[in-house]
Amino acid sequence: MEAFIEGIVSELSLIALFAIIAITLYILSKGADLLVNEAVVLSEQMGIPKMIIGATIVSLGTTLPEASVSVVAALGGNSELALGNAVGSVICDTGLILGIAALISPLPIQREIVNRHGWLQFGAGILLVLVSLPFTSLNSIFTNGGHISRIAGFILVFLLVMYIYFSIKWARNSKDESTAVAVDVEKEDNNVMALVKLIFGVAIVIISSKILIPTVQETAIRLNVPNSVIAATLVAFGTSLPELVTSVTAVLKGHGELAIGNVIGADILNILFVVGSAAAFGSGGITVTPNFFKLYFPAMLFILTVFRIGTLISKDSLKRTFGLILFGTYIVISILSYA
Repeated sequence: MEAFIEGIVSELSLIALFAIIAITLYILSKGADLLVNEAVVLSEQMGIPKMIIGATIVSLGTTLPEASVSVVAALGGNSELALGNAVGSVICDTGLILGIAALISPLPIQREIVNRHGWLQFGAGILLVLVSLPFTSLNSIFTNGGHISRIAGFILVFLLVMYIYFSIKWARNSKDESTAVAVDVEKEDNNVMALVKLIFGVAIVIISSKILIPTVQETAIRLNVPNSVIAATLVAFGTSLPELVTSVTAVLKGHGELAIGNVIGADILNILFVVGSAAAFGSGGITVTPNFFKLYFPAMLFILTVFRIGTLISKDSLKRTFGLILFGTYIVISILSYA
């Protein structure tokens, strides 16, 4: 399928390529949105806190675009796109999305849950940098880059399984009566339909990603822009649209804790799920270009640090001041990417 699509896009004009990117990104976001909506319908029956719903079910659904795009890219030998998409999405999720959400309205903080998942989020970012480092030649990272081995990829996937396991365990221990929905026998048919729609959403995401990858590659070639730059900005923003739409909608409806949970969970999954699966199942792991050590890794760690500080010193909510800092950081990083 990929070869067929590559043959088609190679004959198209640059305007047509941009149009395809825009359309497929839109379809990706709608597919993930459908998946998230139906997943939330099913998960609400469990009566778990909205923040945990956001950090698990919702973030898993909204991270599927990054995962499908990155795994398909890695299997096709384009590891720069896979890693750039994941790291760029962490920067976009935490900077742009949380920044905008906090600017709209201060985000309520459930301190115990935010700290627990927040430290996992921060630790995952540090771990990604560590597994990328060539410890035998650290002085060459700014010239030769690094490498994420397949073994490191499987370790990340294992940590993903552990994260999901403990998230479910924590959810069971912190039932929130306000989210509980009574299960009625008459609703069984609706639950079956929700499951069908969820599967349909997954299919839309996967098919769209198969169209997006060769189109982005062809566009990068035409514009003489490195794939890592395109991945960490344009594709990362596009595949983060589900998180953006979900988070902004949640804030506008007065459920800011869902927005925070969505972003924290998405960041963890981007690293453990997206990078882990791309490295584990890609050919020879993932090559880490010098650009990541010069800009994207420092930017990712800085923006995660700002968010951690913000949640630690805030009392009941993440204030607009931190939202402005996060949003401003994202803008600066995007500008530097094309400098």
